[in-house]
Parts: sequence; structure tokens; C-alpha cells
Amino acid sequence: QLVESGGALVQSGGSLRLSCAASEGTVISNAEAWYRQGPGSQRESVASISSAGDTNYADSVKGRFTISRDNAKNTVYLQMGSLKPEDTAVYYCNVGRYVDGEYYPGINSDAWGQGTRVTVSS
Repeated sequence: QLVESGGALVQSGGSLRLSCAASEGTVISNAEAWYRQGPGSQRESVASISSAGDTNYADSVKGRFTISRDNAKNTVYLQMGSLKPEDTAVYYCNVGRYVDGEYYPGINSDAWGQGTRVTVSS
């Protein structure tokens, strides 16, 4: 089971750190990603991290967001900075896999958390 936290209402230009804690039995040292779904939008990939620590980011968040993991805490983080109103969304973490440098999301229900809401006011 994955549990996201850290979402909040924040002003434009502000920062937040999201956490995704995995319950015992859910291994996060493979590959994980953060997705988001804004109002009226489809879910989109934000950032991913491989078991080796390689990271990839959507162009819209490059230079502003950082994905990381703490294997000892079985937790994945998304540090978000210089937030913009268009970052407003529900953010979800996912446990998946990397193949040839590309992230493939887990599709089972337990591969996703319940989401945490981020609202950025202008």
C-alpha cells in the first residue's frame, strides 16, 4: 500500500515536499514515479526514479521539482519549488519499472496511492 502526504494550499512561488510511504511488503527500491491529475485533465507523469537513482522529469517541472527516495524509510519524495497555479492537481505515486530508460507504471490497484491534493494560488 502506498500513502501520499504533504499536499496543501500554497501561494505561487512557494514550495512543498510530498511523501509517498510504502507499507511493509511494498518494495520501493525498484522504480517509482509521481503523477498528477489537474482539474479536467488526464493523469500525467511528473517525475520518475529508477533503482539506480536515475531520474526523469516532465518538461513542465524540470528545474523546479526533484524526486528522491529513502530506502531505509521505504519512502519516495517529490520536492516541489517555484510552484505555479498550473501545478494545481492531485498528485499520486506509483510503483513500476524501468525498461531501456523508460518508466512503465504499475497498473494494479496497489501500485497507486490515494493521492494528495496540491493547490497553488496566484
